[in-house]
Amino acid sequence: MEPRDLIGYAPGQPQGSWPNGAQLALNIALNVEEGSERTPYEGDAANEGLGEVPRAMTPGVRDLATESVYEYGSRVGALRLIRLFNRLGVEVTVFAAAQALERNPPVAEAIAGSPHEVCAHGYRWAESWTMSEDEEREAIARAVASIEASVGRRPVGWYSRWMRSERTRRLLAEEGGFIYDSDAYNDDTPYYVKVGSADHLVVPYSLTYNDAQYSYGHLASPSDFVDLTLRAAAFMLAEDDGVPRLLSVGLHPRLSGQPGRASAVEELVDRIAGLGNVWITTRRQIAEFWLREHPPAAGLAQ
Repeated sequence: MEPRDLIGYAPGQPQGSWPNGAQLALNIALNVEEGSERTPYEGDAANEGLGEVPRAMTPGVRDLATESVYEYGSRVGALRLIRLFNRLGVEVTVFAAAQALERNPPVAEAIAGSPHEVCAHGYRWAESWTMSEDEEREAIARAVASIEASVGRRPVGWYSRWMRSERTRRLLAEEGGFIYDSDAYNDDTPYYVKVGSADHLVVPYSLTYNDAQYSYGHLASPSDFVDLTLRAAAFMLAEDDGVPRLLSVGLHPRLSGQPGRASAVEELVDRIAGLGNVWITTRRQIAEFWLREHPPAAGLAQ
């Protein structure tokens, strides 16, 4: 079994800064997945339950209410947020489920015509640990080919639907075109793991600074989201110990694409940028910087 690492960099955390002396890298990950979620309409046993509120549906019965929540993200939210980021001049990472882009050419075209990074978020929502090795290998290849066809550039990062299998990283390395994955929530700093004899870069993600907390009921209002995330940024900068840290913010068009929450996204970007010493960038740029400035020999590899 794959070993766990409960220590990480401690006590020898990496030292240095991001470009232009920044001590904090902020990445916004826009999860474009509406149209790829589970539903009996696609032959699935049940609907996806994570909409505005988490709920389980009777197997075999379509939840048309939750489906319409997802359709809001596809019809309205995704383009609203892309326009917002374009207006702010902020480059984000789009965690794209390939089928979602196939079914929404306007969103795919908006991404294609932008500087935003596309990171593969699977072909559609499926649990890799339920697949055979050949099925997972085929799903990775299908996602890459589909995303490249939709937006004109291939993804170099991978983020699984929910949880990777123990073979996912080996299959990503085998595929050959990935420079990082984000299938971890265990650090504030990129790090390396061994995949076979090679060093593989992990750019960790976060479920804490993530608008899915609206669905879980942990955040009552957009102001809560701004407060939580701004506090994190300010605290990380105040640590002032020479460690280049990463703050990941996860957004979903069906949630943060709602106007009241979109206004909070704009406020959050403005206020974090106002803290100074922050690099707002894509996960690809973070990965390329880390590979160049903190190569595997100097990084953590378990």
